[in-house]
Amino acid sequence: MSDPFIEIAGDPASGLLLIADHASSHVPADIALGIPDALLGEHVAIDIGVDPLGRAICAALGAPGILGGVSRLVADLNREEDKATLIPLHSDGHAIPGNAALDDAARAERIDRFWRPYHRRIAGTIAADRPRMLISLHSFTPRLREDPARQRPWQVGVLYNRDERAARIAIPLLEAAGIVTGDNLPYSGKLLNATMNAHGEANGIPYLGIEVRQDLIDTSEGVAIWAERLVPVIGATLAGLS
Repeated sequence: MSDPFIEIAGDPASGLLLIADHASSHVPADIALGIPDALLGEHVAIDIGVDPLGRAICAALGAPGILGGVSRLVADLNREEDKATLIPLHSDGHAIPGNAALDDAARAERIDRFWRPYHRRIAGTIAADRPRMLISLHSFTPRLREDPARQRPWQVGVLYNRDERAARIAIPLLEAAGIVTGDNLPYSGKLLNATMNAHGEANGIPYLGIEVRQDLIDTSEGVAIWAERLVPVIGATLAGLS
């Protein structure tokens, strides 16, 4: 068995809760995905750099955090429960044969084992602590294998759906700091925003969806640099919501 989430201790009085759906590449020993082990180090399996960056941000801001405990290839925690892509059959050109072999009962069991407890924990933490802002932390690849000609030059993207409150504060702050920033790029939060839709928008809580380009945070030095750059922006965004 495997824990579906990892908690980072912090002070609820910080007003923040950091959530990172794709922070882990862990595949439990009893789950066979049928893919090369090397693929678990790539963006299809994990948001590279997010675990250490999330921990650094939480430490600097005194904020609690909840990190996904399994690879997105086991269960994509940033999907609605009824979406077929919650247990992906393929990702960026790679087939996931072990997932294709699941019957309906095995699929339901995996959702019950990972997706539901993760989202229950987030919901319980929000109900208990009522944070003033959520931080949704992800990273993105500079280019997709399925579309290698399209460059993704942004250093940071800010994603949102209907609730733009935090995004409208943060984007100018990032740009003023000299950070190349995507406004609902490299993809749109209006199309893919499941966790923040469920726990931010449904509760009326502002959220700051941050995507960092993974080649900027794939080393400890890069993580330290980007934590230092992002922490003041997060703090100022929270203050601007007050």
